[in-house]
Amino acid sequence: MHTQPQYSLAPWHIAYLLGIAAALLASTFGPSDTATWWMEVLPVLIAIPILGFTYQKFHLTELVYFFIFIHCLILILGGTYTYAKVPAGFWVQEMFDLSRNPYDKLGHFAQGFIPALIAREILIRKHIVNGKRMLNFIVVCIVLAISATYELIEWIAALIMNEGAESFLGTQGDEWDTQSDMAWALLGAIIAIVFFGKWHDQQINKLKH
Repeated sequence: MHTQPQYSLAPWHIAYLLGIAAALLASTFGPSDTATWWMEVLPVLIAIPILGFTYQKFHLTELVYFFIFIHCLILILGGTYTYAKVPAGFWVQEMFDLSRNPYDKLGHFAQGFIPALIAREILIRKHIVNGKRMLNFIVVCIVLAISATYELIEWIAALIMNEGAESFLGTQGDEWDTQSDMAWALLGAIIAIVFFGKWHDQQINKLKH
């Protein structure tokens, strides 16, 4: 009879939680725009309880937990300053002589990269998709669906908040911002699949034993 393995809370997972909690706490002190802060950190506030609830029932690979941690920090930092005003983005903008702060593109890259790994792990471990090509195709479709949904949320926010949505949208005057956001998410998914797929497979196989 197959028994469900029991996982104790690993030290590095505790460190991830403490890091996220510290970042959230620090971000509450004078965020650039309060409404934007709530909208940007909401995925973090939703994800952490879900990860806690599934820690035993569907324990993820260390690779995925690590990148979820990184994604949370990206979201919190973006919510603190708003994506168009993150200082690190200004440094990159100046370094490469860009026309805009590119931090939001990092956010959308992560929006493709991390969900791709999560979707990939669920599809493989639940035996939902057979065949690597079909797996990769479905993962990319899921990522683009998530990206499109997020862009629809931004559109709804713009309709409701009017000018007040500018901080959340972070378009910085770019008329092709929506398309480029989705392109960066797609790029993140492709890189996750191509460059991290074998490493991810190895970690998934370890969980099976």
